[in-house]
Amino acid sequence: MLLDADAENEVAYRLCQLLGRAILPVDGPAGSGTAFLFDADPGGEHLLTADALTHTPCGEIVLRGSVTEPTGVAGDALDLTGVASAWIHRPDLGAAILPMAVLHERARERGWRWRLQHVTEGLAAGADRIARLGPQPSSAFVLAHGVREDPAGRRPLELAIERVVREGDAVRLDADLPDGYVGAPVFAVDTDPDGDLEVHCLGLVLPGDGGHLLATFDRIRAALPG
Repeated sequence: MLLDADAENEVAYRLCQLLGRAILPVDGPAGSGTAFLFDADPGGEHLLTADALTHTPCGEIVLRGSVTEPTGVAGDALDLTGVASAWIHRPDLGAAILPMAVLHERARERGWRWRLQHVTEGLAAGADRIARLGPQPSSAFVLAHGVREDPAGRRPLELAIERVVREGDAVRLDADLPDGYVGAPVFAVDTDPDGDLEVHCLGLVLPGDGGHLLATFDRIRAALPG
């Protein structure tokens, strides 16, 4: 569905409120990107991102104060090198999956807890929703931590409003995205039976030039452990 500018801005605001703490910046030798938390009820919590970002040495998650507690204990980043073997790599999808239990344990060892939001099972698009995408552009919303020239190295949460289309069996964003957006979740909207707007997470951004293919949630869901 293609929305007008006012409706797009309203959806963007709602997404930032609902999911701002589900989105995490990832930095490493393979580059900077974004990961996000998916609660696959009843399959448990998983961190999802682009597979290209997760190979050894796989870097770190940059921590904002809003995603950890108690305040001031976690530090600025969580090193991922020690959990490299826990990633489930799906190069056929372009995605990688990390059971969140691994990161909960790392936090406990260091005396802090995660304070996160989730992309829920209800928000994740099913195969029928993804199949309804066509060649005509639809509004798409990308929640990511971009990379800016900042002496402090901060990577603020950003939202890009773009267009998504289907090309054969593939789903693609038709614009280049800024640095740091690879691995980020992409959302679209539809209407529910009452005619109200309903948000869905289509999948995650893959590396690309001249646009970005998505690893779509119908295939990601099938790749989750258990």
